[in-house]
Parts: sequence; C-alpha cells; structure tokens
Amino acid sequence: MRISTEIGSIAKYVGEENAVRYVAEAGFDCFDFTMLKMAQYSYATGSHVPNDHPLGSGEYLAFVRHIRHVAEECGITCNQSHAPFPVFCPEIRDMLKRAIECTAEAGGKICVIHPNNHKSAEENREMFLELLPFAHSYGIKIATENMWNWKGELDHAVAAACSHHDDFAAHIDVVGDPSFGACLDVGHAEMKGLDTSAPQMIRALGHRLIALHLHDNDRWHDSHMIPFTGEIDFRGVVEALVDVGYQGDFTLEPDKHMDKYEGRDPLLRVNEMADSARRLVALYETVKGERSLV
Repeated sequence: MRISTEIGSIAKYVGEENAVRYVAEAGFDCFDFTMLKMAQYSYATGSHVPNDHPLGSGEYLAFVRHIRHVAEECGITCNQSHAPFPVFCPEIRDMLKRAIECTAEAGGKICVIHPNNHKSAEENREMFLELLPFAHSYGIKIATENMWNWKGELDHAVAAACSHHDDFAAHIDVVGDPSFGACLDVGHAEMKGLDTSAPQMIRALGHRLIALHLHDNDRWHDSHMIPFTGEIDFRGVVEALVDVGYQGDFTLEPDKHMDKYEGRDPLLRVNEMADSARRLVALYETVKGERSLV
C-alpha cells in the first residue's frame, strides 16, 4: 500500500520543486500533483482570476517535465493529480484537458476532476463523456469526487453532486466507462448535514473506488487536517476499505495542516503528514490481518 500526499499546500510555502523534494524526504512513495493554480476562480466576484503560474502558461509542459525530473531524482513518482475547479467556470472548464495531459506528462495514472456541484449525475455525464476519449489517448483514468454545498442559515453542509453515497455511485454508473471511477474525499463524506459517512460511501462504491483524499475534521466543517487529529473514526474507514478490497493508494489531502502551523519548519510539517499516512497503512494491515483470522 503506497502512501502519497497532495503537494499544493506545501508548494504554497516552498514551491513545487521543493515540495516534491520534501515529500520524498519524508518517506512518501508518490505525490498527488496539485494543479489548482492552472486556472483559479474567485467565489467572491464569481469570475475567473488570472495568475502567472507556469501551469497556466504556454510553458506548462516544460514545467511539468521539470517536476517529473525532480521526482525521479528523488526516487518518487506522481500517482494522481487534481484538476482545477469549479468546473462551472468556463475558463477552468477549458483547462481540464490540459490537466489530463499534465497528469500523463508527470507520470500519473489518475486525474481527479470535480463534478459540477449543482448538476445531476445525468447532467455531469456530458462533461465526463467529452473528456474520456482524450483521457484514453493519454492512458489516464478520471476520478470524480464527492462534493458539498454550504447553507449559511443552517450552519452546515447540504447536498451537492456525489455528496450522498447513492448519488456518487449513480455518477459513476451513468458514465459507464472502465476508465472512470470515484475518488472518495473522506473529510467531505463526514461533514454534518450530508446524510452519509465515509464507510457508507466506501461500501456503496465498492469496485468503483479507485482513489482517496484522506484528511480529518470535526465531522462538521471541511477542515482538511491530518488524519488522527480530528473526530473521524479512521478504524471504521479502514475496515470498510478492507471489506471492499480497495487496491489503490493512500493519498492525503490535509492542506490546512501547512497553514495551521505557519512559521514552523515546512519539512517538519510534511514529516507529520507522512507519519499519519504510515499510521493509516499500519491500521489497514492490522484490520486485514484480523479479517483473515475470522
């Protein structure tokens, strides 16, 4: 079972090149290539926000090749990526094929692409069916993610695309392509108001589950903390993963951990992330062993 983590929160402090180096030094096997700065959106203004990141420039492939070269020097690989969002923004929607291309150039196998929060499985199907032939040509699988919307007057999350386990499974099934699957965001699944849980999601998805975003929270907000620092029952999560025979990587997405401890050595914070990932794998192996004795 390989361990991986997103690099976007680390790159915020040390840049992508050093983020990859830190991830390798901490003992991760691979990294999730965060591509959110390829195109950005302001929820405050409801519009695309231009930026000067290399992923959004004409030199994007050279940048990705450099990151891959650094990773290879460090002895790690890219396992998956995260495309920019929200996909309802036209400028971001136009970048999704670039995100797939960059995933392949980085050496990754899965590109995580959000659904449109406000659309049904049938409506989101159109976007994924348009992208899949392009993904096939690069040998890339697309994984979509369980989302949430926030209701201020209720002070908790409310339904969005893939936010309930039945709707998540429906999003995968309606596309009906073996190169399309689910990336379960464990933290999103545990938010108050969504009438589901990470174990329920895992068991409903079964073979559809091909990737993970692992992080912790207070089972209310989308806190993106490192596992075992919040309220999520990770033994229950791991038991469900064992029960469905999950074969993918353990990929962390605790991007608020870097911000929470701003001012501390970034490598120390990355090491703490790696420790939590190793603890998850050890728990997974323990549960597998217990199951084999039953």
